Amino acid sequence: MLNLLWPWALVLAPLPFLYRHWRTSAATRVRALRAPLLAHAASGHQGSRTGGQWLSRLLLLLLSLSWLATVAALARPVWVGEPVALPTNGRDILLAVDISGSMGRDDMVQNGQQVDRLTTVKSVVGDFVIEREGDRLGLILFGEKAYLQTPLTFDRQSMQTLLNEAQIGFAGKDGTAIGDAIGLSVKRLQDRPENHRVVILLTDGASNAGELEPAQGADLARRAGVKIYTVGIGAEVQETWGLFGKRVTNPSADLDEASLIAIAEQTGGKFFRARDPEELSAIYTELNRLEPIEQDAETIRPVASLYHWPLGLAFVLSLVLGSLKLGLANRGGINV
Repeated sequence: MLNLLWPWALVLAPLPFLYRHWRTSAATRVRALRAPLLAHAASGHQGSRTGGQWLSRLLLLLLSLSWLATVAALARPVWVGEPVALPTNGRDILLAVDISGSMGRDDMVQNGQQVDRLTTVKSVVGDFVIEREGDRLGLILFGEKAYLQTPLTFDRQSMQTLLNEAQIGFAGKDGTAIGDAIGLSVKRLQDRPENHRVVILLTDGASNAGELEPAQGADLARRAGVKIYTVGIGAEVQETWGLFGKRVTNPSADLDEASLIAIAEQTGGKFFRARDPEELSAIYTELNRLEPIEQDAETIRPVASLYHWPLGLAFVLSLVLGSLKLGLANRGGINV
């Protein structure tokens, strides 16, 4: 459907025509010499005068069309498309992902290769994001500090891209602000429908940074009706070789499972433990079965701007008009 954003601009269209109609020629007094013989000779050029009148009318037409096209462009024409319905069934889910320095530990085996924890998270969580068609998803990254990387959106492709671009150290390497990540999640979800606010928090350590303690964040989430699913990631056994032979260590010794379990239980969620990519994938498969929520129906109308078409026409007509005027001026001129 064609629409005008500034229809009031159309009142300018008749102004040049009104001016031309109401203007009066200046009175001039010029002495003339009557020469009947010359007048009789000039009568043989009647056809030339007729041709000049047509050229004058053509120039006037081009000038009028150029002005009308300019006014049409000024009125800002747009094409409004048919309504497009946004999904009405979906969830409001914030993913809080730990990108502290410990997430760079390479204790995960993926496709036969040793990879770090963040690489595994990007692969599994990225697939989870793409599968959540109809959901509003957001992304919070945290290390020493927590910040919102992506607000709640239906744009899953952009969400996955921003997740893949996250790097260790973006939020600080030497700390894990779990409490701040929860507090920020509650703040971003507080305006969403009640009892339908979900946070999936993934970390490999214990909270040792930030202004808010995890227990305080969990209490805020409980009072705001935010359900938190916590995921602890990291292998429990890792073999390394040194000068004295093979050494077996627990790379997840710093993981505070008790705190993550308490957060999940206090908010009505659940705690999951991911020791390898397969377990992590299974966890997100289970999380993918969250009950959908009913949201208010939303529609959008795509709008395409069209002002450049009449503006381009006015420009072309002005070029043609200018060329004709220049050519006629060289031949003696015709006034419009």
